[in-house]
Amino acid sequence: MTCEVWEKKIDAFVDGELAQGEERAFREHLVSCAACSQETLGRMEMKRRVHAAGKRYEASSDFRARMAREVAAPRPREVEGWGWRRDWRLQLAAVMVVVVAIGISILQVRTMQRQEVIGEIADLHVSNLASANPVDVVSSDKHTVKPWFQGKLPFSFDLPELDGTQFELIGGRQVFVQQEPAALLVYGIRKHKLSVLISLDREGLEKLGSTETSVNSFQLESWSQGGLRYTVISDTAASDVHALAEMFRRAGT
Repeated sequence: MTCEVWEKKIDAFVDGELAQGEERAFREHLVSCAACSQETLGRMEMKRRVHAAGKRYEASSDFRARMAREVAAPRPREVEGWGWRRDWRLQLAAVMVVVVAIGISILQVRTMQRQEVIGEIADLHVSNLASANPVDVVSSDKHTVKPWFQGKLPFSFDLPELDGTQFELIGGRQVFVQQEPAALLVYGIRKHKLSVLISLDREGLEKLGSTETSVNSFQLESWSQGGLRYTVISDTAASDVHALAEMFRRAGT
């Protein structure tokens, strides 16, 4: 790479550690520098693969629930007598502490999993826009973009009408989120780009629930509708993200 100053900031950008001003400048640099874009894309792809590999050894929800039941189950009494009657309150309190601890642990795991999914989507949005070819089908006509996905995805979807709005359809491509095939649609509004991900709402993505949040200076809105998971993400205003999300909600009804 020839951009030594920017090269030192790639890891911080991938991990979301740049200040807002630096991050905006770095993103603008990626648009004009193919070398930095390619390097950033490679590191984000490696990060996604590491996340995916770690999930292979993640305990299933059934296993955690079974362990919680086994720990919470009362132990059989070997001796019926005054000693047991005197200690049963302590035993019950101990069981309750364990159950509460397990519940907190499960909640923390679910929160971490949700943040990992959000992080993966944010990485995909950034790396895709930083690539030399952010879309495989280039068109502002939804009747051209939608048919392009036929045969590439195990589901179909509808795109909203943009007449009378500030949004423009730029194109789309097939991607993978949580190892599931998905459609990635790119829209523009003013000087900002928005990514819309559409996939089946399967385990992993369903952890997002109905979400409106910000991550690494991006606004993200996600919801489930008709068995599909929709996620809109961009560095534009939250009102723009919500407006496009509402258009997709209406198109999907």
